[in-house]
Amino acid sequence: MATTQSQRLGIFAALALVMAATRVHISILHHDVWDASWGVFFLAGFWLRGSARWAFPLLMALAVLADYFVITGQGINFWEHYCVSAAYWFLVPSYFALWMGGSWLAARKPGLNLRGLGLAVGALLVSWAACYVVSNGSYYWLSATVPQPRSVAAWFANMADWYLFFLETTALWAGLGLVVHALATQLSRTLGHADHSKLTR
Repeated sequence: MATTQSQRLGIFAALALVMAATRVHISILHHDVWDASWGVFFLAGFWLRGSARWAFPLLMALAVLADYFVITGQGINFWEHYCVSAAYWFLVPSYFALWMGGSWLAARKPGLNLRGLGLAVGALLVSWAACYVVSNGSYYWLSATVPQPRSVAAWFANMADWYLFFLETTALWAGLGLVVHALATQLSRTLGHADHSKLTR
């Protein structure tokens, strides 16, 4: 929930850097770092609420650019990769669901208490579920790589295979971001209280 344009630009740059770095599958000590994209869109909606007209399209463009870099870097034509089907473009509403979850949370001005924690968990779970159903469902029903015949039962089984991984990854990055937010908020209050005390002496 940045208030000044410089704060918003700084937060956007930090989120973009994290997403770009993890989306191209960087490794630390030979361990792949989980893609932060889903968590980043949730946090962007939270911290950059009101800036969706410029921040969301730029983050989407960055996500596509990172995918293009990874795919073509493997010597594969971007448009012929199995991930780039008609379902690929459903990432836009999928990611926007996460953005809206973060934005909804920001509008409630959650405090550093149990109510705020409950709102954060609820917003994340609902927006994550919407993102997951749209992204997984569009890939299952529209991608040519999914074997025929398709069925609702098989789709549910496919979602069950992957839901825990995507939930853990999203919760990890969103949780880290919200912890940073809580620490920054508390630090700001402490410094503000200290300055106020000096002025009243």
